[in-house]
Amino acid sequence: MIDFERFELENGLRVLVHQDKSTPMVAVNLLYNVGSKDEDAEKTGFAHLFEHLMFSGSQHIEDFDDPVQMAGGDSNAFTNSDITNFYISLPAANIETAFWLESDRMLGLSFSQKGLDIQRKVVVEEFKETCLNRPYGDVWHHLADLAYKEHPYRWPTIGKVPKHIEDATMDDVKTFFYKYYRPNNAILVVAGDVNVDDIRQLSQKWFGDIPAGATIQRNLPTEPPQVLFQRRINECNVPLDALYMTFHIPERTHPDYYKVDLLSDILANGRSSRLYRRLLKEQKLFTSIDAYITGNVDPGLLIIEGKPTEGVTLEQCEAAIWEELDLLKNEILEADELQKIKNKVESTLVFSEEGILNKAINLAFFEHIGDAELINRESEIYQTITVEDIHSIANQILTKENCSELFYKAKQVEVVVS
Repeated sequence: MIDFERFELENGLRVLVHQDKSTPMVAVNLLYNVGSKDEDAEKTGFAHLFEHLMFSGSQHIEDFDDPVQMAGGDSNAFTNSDITNFYISLPAANIETAFWLESDRMLGLSFSQKGLDIQRKVVVEEFKETCLNRPYGDVWHHLADLAYKEHPYRWPTIGKVPKHIEDATMDDVKTFFYKYYRPNNAILVVAGDVNVDDIRQLSQKWFGDIPAGATIQRNLPTEPPQVLFQRRINECNVPLDALYMTFHIPERTHPDYYKVDLLSDILANGRSSRLYRRLLKEQKLFTSIDAYITGNVDPGLLIIEGKPTEGVTLEQCEAAIWEELDLLKNEILEADELQKIKNKVESTLVFSEEGILNKAINLAFFEHIGDAELINRESEIYQTITVEDIHSIANQILTKENCSELFYKAKQVEVVVS
């Protein structure tokens, strides 16, 4: 059970406080409601660029990292399709350092041309390193483009192409910042050796005078239901062939999300899971196989991926997976199998609540999706799911017409005999 209190400043900043006197540390987490889905289709990668720009200096603070380190703390951030999240962990006695730093970069960045040039170069190099020069690095570019035709999930967080970041102007950057990095589009969570009254005062002192931004009206296109199976074949310089299969699933707040989550675990969570045990261990068709869900705020994907054993074709692997999926759709699984997966999920949930930083990040996310109290109810929700629920959701989700498939083939090297 994670206890917390909530209040809101006049400028719209929502603040959650979790008190934990068992640690001398404090975690300050600031979530901005902006991700790659908020980008223009011709200017992608901006949310990820801002993850870097937010560390390159603000109006009154030239360097972000040095004050954090001098206060005995550390900081980092992550960006995805839905959110951008920044966090600082430091001794509770130095908490005001975190408020000073986070409020100053919310107030305004330095917006220097030099800083923009540096961070553009860093992001473009990251794109090249992770997507263009790494084996299978562009897989998500293919999968997102295959699975989504309308919704902005159709491009990855890092962006469609490096050119979008290379061409980013100072006006582009300022417009994006002052639209999304405002107090009324943010959630601040403080967890650790603190009390609510102190956090209320610090929040008002450091964030209260920052003006709210215009109310953001999101009219994101709804992805229409997929009605036809589709396959893409990509040939590239990779060591092994690989198979990827995606299936559309409900949004994060939909009751069926939890059923699909358990369904993916039944398929490939651990050595006793169906795909791992039958296709990798017993039939030896794969050298690796996995299944997981994206967990997006809007409707996401269940993904199955695997690499065949030498001499096994992608077509054979695909057929074997469909056999397992059909078995799951045609037969109701044993209650013991489902309970075993539930126990694993509960263990994972408990582990995710270890440490004040994890609690702060999770509270911010659940508040973002509409209900921070949901963090305390998820375990109960998973336990109420029945074998009949799994059977029903498998038949809804794991259909041919709901599937997009990528055959990622290793390019054949011609051997010239002289």
